Amino acid sequence: MGGDTKDAGADPAEIPVDERTDGPGVSRIDPDDPAAPIYRLLKKMRSPLTLRDMMILPVRTGYISDKIDPADLPPSAEKLYPQVVVSEVRVPSPAGPVRCLVYTPPGADAARPMMLYLHGGGFTVGLPQDTAYITSRIAFENGMVVVSARYRLAPEWPFPAGMDDALAVLRWMRGHGREIGGDPGRIVAAGDSAGGNMAAALPIKARDEGAVMPDATVLLCPITDFLAEEYESFDRLAPLGIIYDTAFIGYIRGAYVVHRDLWTHPHVSPARADLRGYPPTLIVSGTHDPLIDDNRAFTQKLQERGCRLAEHFVREGMPHGYYFFPGLFKQGDEAFGAIRSFLAKTVAAM
Repeated sequence: MGGDTKDAGADPAEIPVDERTDGPGVSRIDPDDPAAPIYRLLKKMRSPLTLRDMMILPVRTGYISDKIDPADLPPSAEKLYPQVVVSEVRVPSPAGPVRCLVYTPPGADAARPMMLYLHGGGFTVGLPQDTAYITSRIAFENGMVVVSARYRLAPEWPFPAGMDDALAVLRWMRGHGREIGGDPGRIVAAGDSAGGNMAAALPIKARDEGAVMPDATVLLCPITDFLAEEYESFDRLAPLGIIYDTAFIGYIRGAYVVHRDLWTHPHVSPARADLRGYPPTLIVSGTHDPLIDDNRAFTQKLQERGCRLAEHFVREGMPHGYYFFPGLFKQGDEAFGAIRSFLAKTVAAM
């Protein structure tokens, strides 16, 4: 009963269908299919939604609720950083245009460093708008043009679709960055959580596919190794996790990388890649994140492979994503301070 799907990144109530999809999200029955009679019977016996839709619905509806009182939310990025101009570009790719939000800070007209940002959400949910606070703050505090990509999401678009989109945007920034006020010779790859995984893998994918690597990476609580159970912190913290837990990791791993033999692919688990020549990197973590041991191990591997600069910023007691909301933790502000310091030593100094 496979068929058409919604835009993988869409909030069905608000976001229009992406150009790279065929239509609405409920699977359709081909009347010429010889098995059509049983499909019609099952459709009457069950919900019109397919089982696949039913299984992913809790993930997508649980990620962002429409019932929250706006008064309970922190200030929006628009209120905090009204000086940052947000625009949209559509980057060509073999699979169709990749929609990106561009965060442009105020200031001089000179070409500025750029950042390609990949949002988190377990490879299956999320939009660039979800990380507007992060991208706006980085743009404003560092005088950078930040391009936040709306890459294709699993399970409709499993690996390597999202990574292909990320590489297409990186190539476009190298060739067309001046059109948005950026310097094509100074590009940082960045992301949080699942987006941090993709940002960590992007230099390797770029190298393997003949593109120029990003000049630096900023990885916020990234997943760098899909064999998460090999790390003590995961076994200790994930079973009772609040922000995410063992079950969620199992779900997103199967949704994003369908075939288990690809879990160690270097574009999936960058910690298992050849890391020689890897660009300067900052990793931001908290000790109460199940990924802390993964992040420590990745930092050590970068240092052992001769990475010119591999910094690990860690805050005691902090969970996954502690930098995500403004004003919630002073440690979150400290993380943005670490990003400023790192960027000043890398792309700003180029």
